[in-house]
Amino acid sequence: MGGSAEQARHWRYAELPGVDLLRAHYISKTFVRHTHEHYVIAAVTEGVDVFRHGGADQHAGPGTLALINPDTPHTGRAGAPEGWRYAAVYPSPELVADIAAETTSIRGTPGFVRPVLHDPYAVNLVHRVLCAAEEGNALAADTLLRVAVTRLLRLNGGPVPQRAVRTAGARVAARARAVLEERLADPPSLERLAAGLGVGSFGLLRAFRDAYGMPPHAWLTDARVRAARRLLDAGTTPAEAAVAVGFTDQPHLNRHFTRIVGVPPGAYQRERKNVQDGASDLLLPSGVWQNRRPPQT
Repeated sequence: MGGSAEQARHWRYAELPGVDLLRAHYISKTFVRHTHEHYVIAAVTEGVDVFRHGGADQHAGPGTLALINPDTPHTGRAGAPEGWRYAAVYPSPELVADIAAETTSIRGTPGFVRPVLHDPYAVNLVHRVLCAAEEGNALAADTLLRVAVTRLLRLNGGPVPQRAVRTAGARVAARARAVLEERLADPPSLERLAAGLGVGSFGLLRAFRDAYGMPPHAWLTDARVRAARRLLDAGTTPAEAAVAVGFTDQPHLNRHFTRIVGVPPGAYQRERKNVQDGASDLLLPSGVWQNRRPPQT
């Protein structure tokens, strides 16, 4: 695998609204359990990406894609000493729904059925989307993205099951989540949160984990990072964003932000402020990405 340093670029291209882009090489990086508001389509070219999904470890190696639906808890780590290298697109739910309605017969909310799919052709498409964005080729970037999403939905798509179970535990979990959303920067303790809902602490803990795949404190950290991303996108400084969402200071935000997003908040904001940046500003070595294309399949 070329290069030994961990490197990543997380950015947006103005001509692909509602889509985040990532190119990265991680070695010792460990992503804590978290979720995304968008779909994750991560194309692995080298190494192995191991991520916890649906109660089991999933392994995505060269020529495969890690596919994760919105609001689905998962982790991430290297499955080989050399880490893993990949490119990812994060299309919004609205964009994927529009593509699915136009090009597939999926009814309901579209999603990916299996979290790992071996498809070198689709891996190549994802990398070509990023290359087109880096080159400022809007027509190619938009076309290739839609072709890739259509292909993946046709090969591995279906309606996302809706949570129809409205048990007492699910209702309690939803009420607890609403409280945490309202008090993002000043949350109550688990005991006080449970008492306010009229349940026991461990009962609330079980119900919340069953409903959202993580305990309340982990969900809160994830929600704070999401809120911080929105503030950073709006131009708020990392130090101001940290305090606004409930972190004690910027280093506190830096630690959690990097463990969930994959880059520090300062680097994240710099890249997204200049969405028209060309390949000359890439953080990755030029010999690795700018002058090389994935092999045609």
